[in-house]
Amino acid sequence: MTEITSMVITHSKATVEEIEEAWDGDIEKMLKELYSNDLVCECAVLKTCNRVEIYVVSPKGSSVLFQFAKRMGLSSNIVDFFDHEESIMHLLRLACGLESMIIGEDQILGQIKELYQVARNTGTTGKLLDTTFSKAIQVGKRVRTETEINRGALSIASASVDLAEETVGDLKDKMVLVIGTGEMGTLVTRALSHREIELMYIANRTYETAMILADEMGGHAVHFDHIDENLKRADVVISATGAPHFVLRNEQIKKAMDHREKELLLIDIANPRDIEPSINDIPHVTLYNIDNLRVINEKNLEMRMEEAKKVQVIIDEEYALLIKQYKRQRADHLVSEMYAKTYKLRLQEKDRAITKLKAHHTIGDTESKIIDDLTHSIVNKILAEPTKILRYAAEVDDDELLESVARLFDVDRFDLNAKIKGELVKCSRNTE
Repeated sequence: MTEITSMVITHSKATVEEIEEAWDGDIEKMLKELYSNDLVCECAVLKTCNRVEIYVVSPKGSSVLFQFAKRMGLSSNIVDFFDHEESIMHLLRLACGLESMIIGEDQILGQIKELYQVARNTGTTGKLLDTTFSKAIQVGKRVRTETEINRGALSIASASVDLAEETVGDLKDKMVLVIGTGEMGTLVTRALSHREIELMYIANRTYETAMILADEMGGHAVHFDHIDENLKRADVVISATGAPHFVLRNEQIKKAMDHREKELLLIDIANPRDIEPSINDIPHVTLYNIDNLRVINEKNLEMRMEEAKKVQVIIDEEYALLIKQYKRQRADHLVSEMYAKTYKLRLQEKDRAITKLKAHHTIGDTESKIIDDLTHSIVNKILAEPTKILRYAAEVDDDELLESVARLFDVDRFDLNAKIKGELVKCSRNTE
């Protein structure tokens, strides 16, 4: 059957280095590569700083994703493969913040919306993924309205600031340099702006962008070419750019340390990483990355367990409704074909009756419309109850009844078994 299968690599099993190695960086390229497989009807990819997730709609999804993982050279120790119902439950939990490193964080919902839209714009989604992702986004919004799962919720960005405070102490007499003014960098500066802090410097390749953010957050903008000077004075550096290469390198930090005596804390929350890992070997330098934020998550989880239970109740409720919706859609093609065939017969017989009447009487537009409405009403009333029965049969997995009706109405059996069609012609070439 054509269902959802997913391949998930997350912080729960993989280190930040392993997540980096699993990813080639270009979402549209990966979507197109997946979609070019004749067995893939639909696909979507989620990529954040601590996860890579691939969703495909395919009659042989497990095989497709196993082969894809093999080509990517992924270790089986860091990958989870989910079937249809597991994939749906995982996505709902993810949208609600229950699968995030920082439980209850809000950022993931926006990331799901954005990356789902990329897949839609690329043309790789269809009815099944559209239904699933729309439901996930709706449930994510609902739990944040009806529970307090995100009350005071941490993000990776704010957790990095907490980690800095735990490591160097109070920031009010410290100088902090933030590199990057994208979404994550902005969240870092916002978190810092709510703390008592001596000096906050913001560096970005586009200086004007750094100035705008610095003015908003009460910091000072730094020309990207002047980072080295600031490294000599900074107590904490938090880097969160979208660069595909290292922003801070080993030799750069060594030179900075030659001109200073105090310790330097570097926190890298970018993916791919901004800071060369070997820097951690330089004396008086401490380098943390996303993996080190797991401790923050453990504390956060303890505080949120009660709210997480409430969230799971909502997820279970919405999951059951979604599964029913899928099963009803299983009958939609059959119902549609039933109506199409019956309407075609109705039109033929209506025209024949009008032709016969015209041989004996004058039939105007009014009379023709009355006959048309009459035949239309008869067909709808005859098929109304069978439609309800078929949708219920789909809900309770009564395949025997569905297939019997399909044979009666001469509806293609493959169309019936493909619960929700993505690109039916594309996939049917490989399932005949």
